[in-house]
Amino acid sequence: MNNLFKKILFIPFVLIINSCNAPQGNNNTVVLIKTTLGDIKIKLYDGTPIHRDNFIYLVKKGYYDNVSFHRIIMDFMIQAGDLSTRPAQAKTIPDSLNSYTIPSEFNPSYFHKKGALAAARTGNEENPEMRSSGTQFYIVQGVKYSDSELALAEQRINSNIKQALFNKLIKQTSDSLGLSGKPASEAEIQNIASIKMFEYLSGNSNYKIPEDHWNIYKSLGGVPRLDGSYTVFGEVTEGLEVVDKIAAVSTDSNDKPLNDIRILNIKILRN
Repeated sequence: MNNLFKKILFIPFVLIINSCNAPQGNNNTVVLIKTTLGDIKIKLYDGTPIHRDNFIYLVKKGYYDNVSFHRIIMDFMIQAGDLSTRPAQAKTIPDSLNSYTIPSEFNPSYFHKKGALAAARTGNEENPEMRSSGTQFYIVQGVKYSDSELALAEQRINSNIKQALFNKLIKQTSDSLGLSGKPASEAEIQNIASIKMFEYLSGNSNYKIPEDHWNIYKSLGGVPRLDGSYTVFGEVTEGLEVVDKIAAVSTDSNDKPLNDIRILNIKILRN
């Protein structure tokens, strides 16, 4: 296994220990992402300490130097952080979306407004705990929403939350029965999980987009349907025009830019 990748795999254990012992409130770390199309200044949230400390660690080690924006979707987001997109290491490092993850940190104060920094991850079925990629991140571009569109987005958020919870309950039920030595069919596992799901729904109301978030989605824009499903851990404070510029580049059928857009380096301006 590549030495760099071995170091990356070790990070989660170090971060979990350090996050528990680290002093709280560093007045928000600020980083500067220098790209081939301009600079983006980002504030990292103190309310997501595992993601914050993980990102700071990678920045200090220079892991993002020369990494590409490998997935770009206009009116949605720009994604980077796959270390295999470095030219010299394209064939030696596995895709980090699957190989190195950290626990999700959902904070109701942080949402997918335009300029939000969030962690990429694999889908709910293979990742019921919604763990984040340790290296891959995206910056939201999004669009402005009307009241009716936000109402539909709210419905989708609730659907996503319920589906993710049901997947998690199925895994927990299967694991619990497996540890107890009691064999169970897939139908039996589904039935037990469904009962637990019904109990949860009976005691919990649907998610509502907060009024201040609602107004920002109307005035600034974003991607509300991702709220509660992907960890938001920072936001752009300067350089939204650069995000728009990157989002506007031509891409192929796989959303990969036709011309390489790179992160030259990321510097910590305030820690």
